[in-house]
Amino acid sequence: MRTITPVPVGHPDAVAVLRAYIGDIAGRYYGRPATEAEIEQALADEPSDHLQPPGGLFLMAVVDGSAAGCVGVHSVDERVAELNRLFVQPAFRGQGLGEELLRAAEEAARGLGAGVMRLDTRTDLTEARSLYAKHGYRETPHYTTGPYVDHCFEKSLSPQV
Repeated sequence: MRTITPVPVGHPDAVAVLRAYIGDIAGRYYGRPATEAEIEQALADEPSDHLQPPGGLFLMAVVDGSAAGCVGVHSVDERVAELNRLFVQPAFRGQGLGEELLRAAEEAARGLGAGVMRLDTRTDLTEARSLYAKHGYRETPHYTTGPYVDHCFEKSLSPQV
């Protein structure tokens, strides 16, 4: 059984999947497994507090009782939401879960009143960039800066007429 539901970012299951997410992306960035100290530092440097109501939401995917992935969304302003922390655990990749999480995040953004979703990502996260392009996200000029911002994407969440 697969479910995607909102979970507080401080919940132990959410913390565990966020640690796995940081470990995965940091490991890719460093070209080696991330250390516990690096994961702790990343969680401290970039907390997930913005992914809580009323302006945000953290969604967790559970497959047969196991935390399989996550995604976060938060309001930037009255019309724009930002996608963060889309992640699928390695054991659950290739099963369409990334697409389900992306759709759930888009619904959550609409629920927050957003008509546009933005995101930034890195060049080495090729699977994520392919997923976004497949689902109608278009690369845009950078709307933000930072050491891990290589690409920015945007998608209209309004129905096409």
